[in-house]
Amino acid sequence: MALLITRLSLTGLIAALGLVCAAQAQQAAPTVHPTNKVLARALDIESGRQTVRPNEPRVSSGAMYTLLGATGALAQRANATIGLAAPFILNVGPTSQGCSNVFSSGALTNTRVNQDCSLRRQAEEVLAINPTNPDNLIAGQNDSRIGFNHCGYDFSMDGGQIWGDMLPPFYQFIMADGHTADACSDPTATFDALGNAYVGGVLFDINSAASGFAVMKSNAGINGAFFHTPASVSFQIYRDTPVGVIASDNDPNIFNDKEFIVADSQPRSTKQNNVYATWTRFAVTGAGVGSDSPIYFSQSTDGGATWSKGVEISGASAAHCTAFSGETSASACDQDQGSDPIVGPDGTVYVTFGNGNTPLPGVNQVMIVSCAPANDCSHSTSWTPPVKVADLVSTEPVGPNAATACPARRACLPPNGYRLDDFVTISGAVDDNSRLYVTWSDFRNGGGSCGTGNAATATPPCDSDVFYSSSTDGGAHWSVARRITPAGSAQWQPWSGVTRDGSTLWVAYYDRSYGNCEFTGCNDITLANVHNPWSNVPSIGHHRITTGSMPNLIPTNNPLEAGFLGDYMWLAVDARGRANIVWADTRGLNGAVEEDVYFSRFSGGD
Repeated sequence: MALLITRLSLTGLIAALGLVCAAQAQQAAPTVHPTNKVLARALDIESGRQTVRPNEPRVSSGAMYTLLGATGALAQRANATIGLAAPFILNVGPTSQGCSNVFSSGALTNTRVNQDCSLRRQAEEVLAINPTNPDNLIAGQNDSRIGFNHCGYDFSMDGGQIWGDMLPPFYQFIMADGHTADACSDPTATFDALGNAYVGGVLFDINSAASGFAVMKSNAGINGAFFHTPASVSFQIYRDTPVGVIASDNDPNIFNDKEFIVADSQPRSTKQNNVYATWTRFAVTGAGVGSDSPIYFSQSTDGGATWSKGVEISGASAAHCTAFSGETSASACDQDQGSDPIVGPDGTVYVTFGNGNTPLPGVNQVMIVSCAPANDCSHSTSWTPPVKVADLVSTEPVGPNAATACPARRACLPPNGYRLDDFVTISGAVDDNSRLYVTWSDFRNGGGSCGTGNAATATPPCDSDVFYSSSTDGGAHWSVARRITPAGSAQWQPWSGVTRDGSTLWVAYYDRSYGNCEFTGCNDITLANVHNPWSNVPSIGHHRITTGSMPNLIPTNNPLEAGFLGDYMWLAVDARGRANIVWADTRGLNGAVEEDVYFSRFSGGD
């Protein structure tokens, strides 16, 4: 069977760029303007109709692309490239089960995870490994195969060689406004110690105020092949209601965003199999600068069926949070985004996040809070005050840039137009000795021709780097920031995990250091292994994971996906110490340039 699909060619590039620039310069008012005030402001900022405060956290990319699709902005950009279309044939074999694919180079393989054949966006990935079976994997991604943005999930029973995929039964959940959600964003997944799997997502509406955070379950033995209600009811595995509801609001002043879940699968923990959730709660407050976005927490002690009331855990710090508060407390650490919860071997819950309550524009901070196993984490008072891990220097060039689809008021690394948010690429890891590691990327070493502040005129090289810091005293004190990546090119969007004994910190990230990618915008995935990462003299090795470079995604080769590669990728370390990685890859089939999710497992040495 052959599918006739349209692909944009590169002929007429100059004319196309002119049309795109004209379309953006004459951008009409949106056909849809959200009732939710948080989303309305986010859309106005990204469309260039409102200015952004210094260090203001941004609504997640998955939510923004849903809004841009609903308003017609993406269609407008695509219409500007009419005349560049060239047909090509995507051959699908008669025994095909979806559009599987493997890129190979020697012993290295990159395996396609999502299986649909459409040229729809799959990006922004998560990965969970079953502690009872390291070959049982669950991946998730933002997925637009049924329109707008939804949360898709995938499963493998053989260590990532073969994948099945699905859309979970979130979408009949009745939200607080009385109808089902239009979209889902920010996929998240985890396994508990028994092998029960959980997935979640942020659900929201376009033309009403509602937003929520819901969870579904896949009992041990199902292995993530399908999901059902987490409630302990008759015929549980046949039922997709009720869902596990972590948050559900119908308030135009509130938007729930950028959530993650993690289950306590630690063998020695007294809270084993609890499931924890953190997320960003954007709110129009009327206090201080008028709005805030603190990190919230909820927990389930009954397998995801019921959840404690959400509480603010990002706290306050007179020493570190000194500007831009949206609360009555001037020292509130409330301008946050990108929380990542992890569980230590004794059951301590640690949560990292990015914070913007700092006086210098573009100089933010990485922070961490924790809840000890003896405490009831459902109370704000059970959490430590926030501790600063490191500076987070977010001074990358800012859009708009019509040629690359870098949005207005968003940071990008030319010649890529992918929106960049340093807040949401902060990840934590903890080993069996309770040593902690936090990884992030920032632009502290940037400058030169790429440091102009204007993404339309900045030119590479763009020296964005990946860093980590470690703590050997439970997060009270942190080492200096150590750079993992080489100087002179862009490395960005990292994620990390550590072996149980703490001997190796694995960090994967997008990398433009291969070939001429720094100047053409192609990307690869690199995996760094940091040996003895807790010591003062760690050693670092680097491994190219992609078998070939991923082409730059721009309006002339894909106007509907250009500018978006997700807010995060994922790395998970299994019980054998292997690094398992998922990422959004633009090497489409048969020459298409489009986003799909790929997987690789690495266990090599230095």
